[in-house]
Amino acid sequence: MRRLTATALAGSLLAGCASFSPDGGFDAVDQLAKDRVGHAPSYQRTSDQVDAAHRRVAELLQQPLSADSVVEIALLNSRELQARYAELRIAESDLVRAGRIANPSFSFGRLSGNGMVEIDRAVIFDVLSVFTMPLARQVEQQRFEQAQLQAAYDTVGAAAEARRAFYEAVTAQQLVGYFQQVRQAAEASNELARRMVAAGNFSKLAQMREQSFYSDATTQLARAQHQAVAAREQLVRALGLSGDQLEFRLPERLPDLPAAPAEPRDAEQTAIDKRLDVLMAKRATEATARSLGLTKATRLVNVLHAGYQNKSATGESLSRGYEIELELPLFDFGSARAARAEAVYMQALNRTAAVAVNARSEVRESYSAYRTAYDLARHYRDEVVPLRKRISDENLLRYNGMLASVFDLLADSKDQIAGVVGAVNALRDYWIAETNLQTALTGRSPGGSSAVGAGQAPMSASPAGH
Repeated sequence: MRRLTATALAGSLLAGCASFSPDGGFDAVDQLAKDRVGHAPSYQRTSDQVDAAHRRVAELLQQPLSADSVVEIALLNSRELQARYAELRIAESDLVRAGRIANPSFSFGRLSGNGMVEIDRAVIFDVLSVFTMPLARQVEQQRFEQAQLQAAYDTVGAAAEARRAFYEAVTAQQLVGYFQQVRQAAEASNELARRMVAAGNFSKLAQMREQSFYSDATTQLARAQHQAVAAREQLVRALGLSGDQLEFRLPERLPDLPAAPAEPRDAEQTAIDKRLDVLMAKRATEATARSLGLTKATRLVNVLHAGYQNKSATGESLSRGYEIELELPLFDFGSARAARAEAVYMQALNRTAAVAVNARSEVRESYSAYRTAYDLARHYRDEVVPLRKRISDENLLRYNGMLASVFDLLADSKDQIAGVVGAVNALRDYWIAETNLQTALTGRSPGGSSAVGAGQAPMSASPAGH
């Protein structure tokens, strides 16, 4: 009984050391995400936290949205992110459980016959789990840290998605306004041509050309209106909005192009040091290596139980003793588990190398796309749009001097459509490329795919089973 009591006390002490952290591991996620997206995420575990988040979202929605405000709204309002953050609690539960002795089992048996009653009682403890507990806890600690990186990874992805959706929605809305003006001009031109044909001052062929232009403008406007609706709904999904939250306002136009493009230093090394998918792959490999050490430690002694036992029978004194249960390695010497662990480790190692190679490549590609988008947007701003304006001004002078007709002015307006639409789309492409570059540098793949190796769970830390 004294030995049983000592074992129970030791279990109580160990259980007291393994407890949940006050923040649930979210402080690390908060810092990782804030360093990369500029806003702190929100893990809402109480009704007060939920209400505070809703109030802040309502406050932000009262003003026209911006690239920064949509990121803050997404981090506060996304239910998908809240579901991802719950993985932290699950991982921490496994970590705490790994630091506690498994509950003992109690067995009771009663036999009666020939006027005698025999009773067997036993309390069994999993002794092997005590010896492997430090290593098992290290494995679960690695998994917990990996869950923190995954939560930050998802946060960066949600922020980037919100930014991209914002730029798409603003662009689509801006083009709707422009195509409405085009349609109004085409409608006026068509009406003027129809009246001039009726008066005998205009050819039927020229009138049909104006009518065709009006028809094309109507088609373009309809498509632009649908694109604006689709882009707005994409933004709604990215921000997790519903109900009264749908009545938000967008700015009338995209932000201006910066005076000069960004020039990140040591971009590839920055990606290797700070990208979350690279860090996740490294942690996954480390956890797998820890698990491999645990597998080797338990390859022969797979199950070891020990406990106190007593036995009583009618007319006889109480018998006391102990019981040991040990799995004998007669058919499985643990070589299969060790071989599997080594293969999983090599798999994780190669996946980590692949993630690093992909990260470097994606940074180079993202920077090329960023500089190309900047140069094109600047070309439209400094060359194409000013040239079209000078041509328009020259045609207006010719019209005022009675050297050109109103239809010459309208024809010039048709030529301006491609230039204006190209300038707006080029500016949108720049801001999206800038978002992708920042994401590729410190967060994750701009393509939004899952982190390679991040989902590869290390082998179980439990020594039970073959």
